[in-house]
Order: sequence, then C-alpha cells, then structure tokens
Amino acid sequence: MPYLAVTAIHLRQSVLYNYAMPKKIRELIKDLEQAGFVNRGGKGSHRNFVHPKLTRPLVISGQLGADARRYQERAVNIAIEDSTK
Repeated sequence: MPYLAVTAIHLRQSVLYNYAMPKKIRELIKDLEQAGFVNRGGKGSHRNFVHPKLTRPLVISGQLGADARRYQERAVNIAIEDSTK
C-alpha cells in the first residue's frame, strides 16, 4: 500500500510542475539556422551565431547531443524574436 501512496504523490507533483524535456543543442542550432542565423565558427564546443539584424553574436556551447540548459533555450528564443522585429 505505501507504494500506491508514493505513486499518487509523484503523479500529483508532476501534474503541478508540468516538467518538459529540455531541447538538445542540435535542436537549438536548427532553430537558429531556420531563423537566418549563420554559424561563424568557434573554439571547441562553442559556436558563434550571427544575424544581419543583430549586433552581438549568440554563443551556444555544448556537444550536439547534450541537453540544452534553460538559459540557452531562453537566449535562443529571445535572439530569434529580436531578429524578426
């Protein structure tokens, strides 16, 4: 019976918080390239993306198959939004 109680608590928590799986770095890069960003290259696992309408490059770090961090997803969304203005 304790197993059922724990399961019910976990189900309730997952409904409350609604966790989403993080995107992969390769998905962020695909989104950037579809929005017109160009990979300027970088050092190691860092990639610099530039867009003609933006003054600063956007740096994405990490291996292609790694989970993207929240700040990276947020930065990509903001950069794409700014490039369409």
